[in-house]
Amino acid sequence: MKRQLTLILAIACTAFVYAQKVKITQGSYAALKGISAYNLEFDYSNVQIPKYDSEEDFLKDKMAKRDEKEPGTGDRFKASWFSDREERYEPKYIESFNKRFDNGQIKVGADLPEAEYTMKIHTTMMWAGYNVGIVRKNAKIEATVSVFKTSDPASVLFSANYTKVEGGGAMGYDFDSGYRISEAYAKLAKKVAADIKKKAK
Repeated sequence: MKRQLTLILAIACTAFVYAQKVKITQGSYAALKGISAYNLEFDYSNVQIPKYDSEEDFLKDKMAKRDEKEPGTGDRFKASWFSDREERYEPKYIESFNKRFDNGQIKVGADLPEAEYTMKIHTTMMWAGYNVGIVRKNAKIEATVSVFKTSDPASVLFSANYTKVEGGGAMGYDFDSGYRISEAYAKLAKKVAADIKKKAK
């Protein structure tokens, strides 16, 4: 039984990895050869939320539903929706990326003064997924990852769209939406790091 469970998990992980899509829109990974450090810049402008016309409409709907059940919870949801970016998603991306390089050959960070290049993560779509116990769905994000000289943002070396990036907790223990989304950023970082390691030669 244990062996069958291990096999099922392995197949599921493999399917998940190949679900992610990458489309290069400018430059190539080869242009990143020799870069050992990146300043990180995160951009959430104009992020799309499935089934909503805008992020503002999404927040209004979710806040109203929460306040209807328990007054005051809507504002707390809105506050966490934005604070999770700096407190959870961005640190998760940094941690996940950097641990792919055992000896620190390549690293990313929010403030690396020695870094000549910046890696910009522009989140273009975000869906929190859900977990109501018997039914759950992974969070999903899409992002444009671009690299440019920190001193000259117009000098873009590389840009690619990463889609179908999903995140969720092990064994389904991910009832918190912020946690699910943070795991999607971890998966995005893992994929970006793997692509650079393999193709920036």
